[in-house]
Amino acid sequence: MRNFLDGLYASCAWLAGLSMIGVLAMVLLSIVSRQMGFSAPGVDAYAGYAMAGAGFFALAATLQRNEHIRVTLVLGMLKGKAHKALDVAALLIATLLSAFLAFYSARLVWQSWLYEDISVGIDATPLWIPQIPMAIGTAVFCIAFVDRLLVTLLTRHEPAHREIGHHE
Repeated sequence: MRNFLDGLYASCAWLAGLSMIGVLAMVLLSIVSRQMGFSAPGVDAYAGYAMAGAGFFALAATLQRNEHIRVTLVLGMLKGKAHKALDVAALLIATLLSAFLAFYSARLVWQSWLYEDISVGIDATPLWIPQIPMAIGTAVFCIAFVDRLLVTLLTRHEPAHREIGHHE
């Protein structure tokens, strides 16, 4: 199971990287089209879609690498069971919030498809298409929080958390 989850997080990280390449491609296309005198309608919208996809796809991998910003002022003062209890409580809240985010992101995709919503720009893209990375990214983010919560619950020692500026 660990290999599967790590592969899932890595796959999403790769998709985030590909999304960033998509942003670059759209920006370059926009620049080249202006310089060459032809129109490339919708590239700004597609660059935005790719940027959003990159952010959502990167959530789970960033969490697993302890690279999310985390306020550890109170947690750092606690030891033993109190430390673990607060850590579990924070992870439980984050898991619930990420589950809501994943649910409503998937619901938004479904509703956009059902009502045939399209973008207001010249590209008239069906909105469910660029919303899919958000739904996938938030679902995998929720899985990553469940993973982190279970690992924290099942380990006896205090989990190691990186401080800002500390790199392994």
